[in-house]
Amino acid sequence: MKRPLTQHLTTILKDENHTALRISTKTNAQKRPPSCYMMPSVDSDPGDRDSEPFVEVDPSGRYGRYSELLGSGAVKKVYRAFDQEEGIEVAWNQVKLRNFCEDQAMMDRVFSEVRLLGTLTNKNIIALYSVWRDEQRNILNFFTEVCTSGNLREYRKKHKHVSTKALKKWSKQILKGLEYLHTHEPCIIHRDLNCSNVFINGNDGQVKIGDLGLAAIVGKNHSAHSILGTPEFMAPELYDEDYNELIDIYSFGMCVLEMVTLELPYSECDNVAKIYRKVTSGVRPQAMNKVKDPEMKAFIEKCLAQPKARPSASDLLKDPFFDEIVDDDDDDDDENADDAYIS
Repeated sequence: MKRPLTQHLTTILKDENHTALRISTKTNAQKRPPSCYMMPSVDSDPGDRDSEPFVEVDPSGRYGRYSELLGSGAVKKVYRAFDQEEGIEVAWNQVKLRNFCEDQAMMDRVFSEVRLLGTLTNKNIIALYSVWRDEQRNILNFFTEVCTSGNLREYRKKHKHVSTKALKKWSKQILKGLEYLHTHEPCIIHRDLNCSNVFINGNDGQVKIGDLGLAAIVGKNHSAHSILGTPEFMAPELYDEDYNELIDIYSFGMCVLEMVTLELPYSECDNVAKIYRKVTSGVRPQAMNKVKDPEMKAFIEKCLAQPKARPSASDLLKDPFFDEIVDDDDDDDDENADDAYIS
């Protein structure tokens, strides 16, 4: 009998006697086959110089890690890796738990992100494939979908000449991911949405929300109270420690502003205190003056409105702003997380 995915994740991540957890989730195209199948043994050829060697392989033999670092932060490092069963590249996320033995809040954040990812199934949210806790080295490894072109901030800096239509396509996909999180049962607030936490596949323009380490799962009243996030993208009501999922819409508006102007909001401020004073007093970033398209500027202003006037993700997706954007995949959108299964 298959156990619920979240229950299985919680048990393994807390149980010191287990060394590996392998999960499979239903993707948009198909259900992933169980990951416990071992790869057929292949004799390595020392003379094959074209082959890229793995520097590490997970216990199942399915995932192999390369040395190439895709990204690095205060908590985790992300490496390029390969899923030998599916024949696709993936991201190998590695967290050295020993670095946070004295920081229970950070440990909780790491495990919370992994458990949360294991419950989500949406094409605009980074997918979790498998988790492995290396007890000997006290390292948590989890394997996720990889976006070939990195985060949206770096991608936009690299490609400075982008049409308004392309910006709208990216924005609409971010909103679809937010709509999924906000209408999820229970509701999920990302709380740290910014262009460095949104990822893109440059070959097809697909955009996905990632880095859910600060996300909050809230009850029926959709209310949360902790002050968390990236200052330039934090809604004013967040500082009052009483807010709901609409703070993500404010952050989304700042993301759109950054995409349009190639400028970090409030870059004119040289410290967090100055950002706080401007945000809480309703002063817009100077970057708003660089937005010349009236329709784009009005749309961003909608997202930055006061909480009672701020539209939801679902409302914004119906906005005339997106009338010219036709999705090829509207019919096969969200899939139910209940379809996730354990091998």
